Amino acid sequence: MGLFGRRNSSTATLDSAAPVEVDPALAALSGTYTIDPAHSSIGFTVRHAMVTNVRGSFTEHEGTLTLDGENPAASSASIDVKIASIDTGIADRDGHLRGGDFFDAERFPVMSFRSTGAKALGGDKYRITGDLTIKDVTRPLAIDLEFNGSATDPYGNQRIGFEGGADILRSDWGLTWNAALETGGVMVSDKVKLTFDISAIKSA
Repeated sequence: MGLFGRRNSSTATLDSAAPVEVDPALAALSGTYTIDPAHSSIGFTVRHAMVTNVRGSFTEHEGTLTLDGENPAASSASIDVKIASIDTGIADRDGHLRGGDFFDAERFPVMSFRSTGAKALGGDKYRITGDLTIKDVTRPLAIDLEFNGSATDPYGNQRIGFEGGADILRSDWGLTWNAALETGGVMVSDKVKLTFDISAIKSA
């Protein structure tokens, strides 16, 4: 069963005008949630030297989710990520990524996402569309997410969880540095896989 509700007819399409039967338990999740950075991760995977993957994450981020259990299109998300918090497990590599060849974190300290739309895809799957800004370049991005459920933690906080991802071309945001390999190909792939594992606490 999906987060935002279910159709009366099993044959209704996503774009159908059929009325939506709202599950009261799911509708009760409507509200504003604050992302819990201690229990969330924003990561990436990129091909290195054509033969292996390098994985990393941004350890400092903040954001809010506004969920509308009766009208998913009215839901929204806002996330800010501190570029200087990038962590691939190798200090020299992290320093290179923060520098002018890549993110230029001193001049552009924050990467941000602001949603412009939301859509239920069926079951527990959703798509959030919006604008991703890196180095003052803003381009559209669609993130496919799966709702992992809700729970009340031992401290009385109402929590929800999502996980998902998106593929981007880093060159679309001006991240074009590379080095040619003697055997052909390049050091760093243009394609980057973004991953999101989000736990958020209801605040309103």
